[in-house]
Amino acid sequence: QPEVGKPMRNCYSLPGPDFTYGMYLHKRDGGVAEAIGHWDAVKAKPHVRIMPRDFVTMGRMAVGEGCTTAREFALYYKFKDIRCKDEGILRYGCKIPPGMTFGRPSRPSTPFFDLMQHRYKELWMESQRARTVVQHVVKRKVGILQQCFRLLDVRGNRTTFLRTHPLPVKEESFWHPQRFEKVWTPH
Repeated sequence: QPEVGKPMRNCYSLPGPDFTYGMYLHKRDGGVAEAIGHWDAVKAKPHVRIMPRDFVTMGRMAVGEGCTTAREFALYYKFKDIRCKDEGILRYGCKIPPGMTFGRPSRPSTPFFDLMQHRYKELWMESQRARTVVQHVVKRKVGILQQCFRLLDVRGNRTTFLRTHPLPVKEESFWHPQRFEKVWTPH
């Protein structure tokens, strides 16, 4: 039973004060004085990246030189080794161009004065007025063209005639042979 108001005691006995938890490494450690006085610096090695071969450019140049067979192309590729250009600007050891910035450009700020004066509403209203003027001009031109066609009395083709004057609907009659047309029926 645990004592009242106290947590239950652990059953395990802990090691003494001279015990080191974790793995002990036998290494010379001079403390802060050695860390400040003898700072270990790692020197960067230049990173040489071998780019893949640019077969498109080599093929274009081989055709320009007059190669036509597969053997000629293979010989050309063997003696002319053209590599792809490294398009990565921020490779290890490369310098950044002076005017280069990264990320998406920020949107230009909306002029607050234009918002207060309802400038955007006025611009929209002007565009709507211009649109209605254009629609009126187009309607007027269409009306003038229709009047010209009426004045010229342009005759329509068969399709326009049939649209304006549809054919009468035929009554459906059953077909009878000629000999059954005049049948005597007693009254």
